[in-house]
Amino acid sequence: MTITTCGDRKPIPVEARGKHLVVDIHCHLGIPAADAVVQVKHPGPPPGINDFTSAKSTEVNRAQFATMGRTLNTLDQRLEDMDRLGIDVQALSPSPGQYFYFADAEVGRDAARIVNDGMAAAVAQHPDRFVGMGTVPLQNVGMAVAEMTRCVRELDLRGIEISSNVNGKDFHAEEFRPFFAAAEELGILLFIHPLGFTHAQRMSDYYFNNLIGNPLESTLAVGHLIFGGVLDRYPGLKICVAHGGGYIPGYWGRMDHGWRARADCSEHCAHPPSSYLRKLWLDTLVFDREELDSLVRTHGADRLCLGTDYPFDMSEPDPVGFHARLEEAARAKILGLNAADLLGIAVRA
Repeated sequence: MTITTCGDRKPIPVEARGKHLVVDIHCHLGIPAADAVVQVKHPGPPPGINDFTSAKSTEVNRAQFATMGRTLNTLDQRLEDMDRLGIDVQALSPSPGQYFYFADAEVGRDAARIVNDGMAAAVAQHPDRFVGMGTVPLQNVGMAVAEMTRCVRELDLRGIEISSNVNGKDFHAEEFRPFFAAAEELGILLFIHPLGFTHAQRMSDYYFNNLIGNPLESTLAVGHLIFGGVLDRYPGLKICVAHGGGYIPGYWGRMDHGWRARADCSEHCAHPPSSYLRKLWLDTLVFDREELDSLVRTHGADRLCLGTDYPFDMSEPDPVGFHARLEEAARAKILGLNAADLLGIAVRA
């Protein structure tokens, strides 16, 4: 197996407890100390976070967090749950509520440093079970590049989690070019995970801002990266997209047709959109085995990674069993080998 590392960092040795190595590329750890820092300057919930959430969804969310908060914010229950679920290694990423892009740049930078230090500390407690991903203050790209560099060179974090946009700005904007250039140079994985939907006026009921909004945000983020020429400009980027990549994998033919039929769709990307899509990695958090089979057919087993969304209610309850009917070689790749390659993990002999 080829190990992809960031710079000259050594592969992380881990143990496969079952037949296959199982790596969860999509799970979260909250760092409450970062929230406390942000609350001093920006008290209350983040702007817009509850603007389009129905009273019923708010009630359910409150009940969920009352029981799930400790699991999200500590390691106490986590190892037991990993063993129960058959997970050898979690790639810990920040809780999406801890992007803090809305904050003043200096506050966002300080909060990101606290989150990233917390991630590194968690990994240090169980280095054979955890690898870490960080966050960066993308409201100031210079600060984001500096913090991403620190994550790689000082903290040995193996990925950076980013949202699908930054305060409504999409990633094809020229201001984000230094960030993507630095990520390509550092060789670090970018994990795209949205936080609700940007314009959710029609998504307040039935938790649609998550059920429909999150995959739609991922679709928009990937669309801007492709059509905006970001993946042409930085072909060495390593990007994994949460929630099965959103809706593009199931409807990429329309984008390819638009690219062929319209000059405004092909202005910045040199190839059909589907050719870029297949250079991305996707998690397999789609909840339906026929959808999983479709991802394997259209995207390929080499570019899929198991993801659970632990410990949230929208997590996959049986991640290993969900992949059980796949062909053996494909299953081994998706369960852990692909993520191990992305994150610089090596199985002990």
